Amino acid sequence: MNPPTRSPTAAELLADPLVQAALDHAWLDSQPGAPPDIRHEEGGWIYMDVATGQLTTRRAGRGILDEIDLSSPPVVFVSVVVGKFHTHPNPRAEGWHTGPSPSDLLMDAAHGVPDLIRAEDGVHVSGPDSRRGGLGGGPGFPP
Repeated sequence: MNPPTRSPTAAELLADPLVQAALDHAWLDSQPGAPPDIRHEEGGWIYMDVATGQLTTRRAGRGILDEIDLSSPPVVFVSVVVGKFHTHPNPRAEGWHTGPSPSDLLMDAAHGVPDLIRAEDGVHVSGPDSRRGGLGGGPGFPP
């Protein structure tokens, strides 16, 4: 297998069965049908092995009702962060916005990778279409 030459796009990440499964598990774990004092954001990071192109995911710690901290991805050997994902489990019927929040937009621009946001109306994408600067720049977020 040849090493990858570029970072996957948000559409390619969304089409990957491993990423789909990670989004589905995070959605269920965020308890979207529960009362507000129980439901919470869940999420994590998507990595690409720079030798094989294989994608993997790592989960972050549990968030709160409308926030999760994805600012410190763990280092994964021979891999770089190519995306992140999280949930918005709060329903539009209660006045919540299902797409990226202003905070999401700000952090996603700073982190430089696509953010896949699962909500009751599907998956929203925020941030760049693919990892800023390609596969270089170290294992975490790109510089």
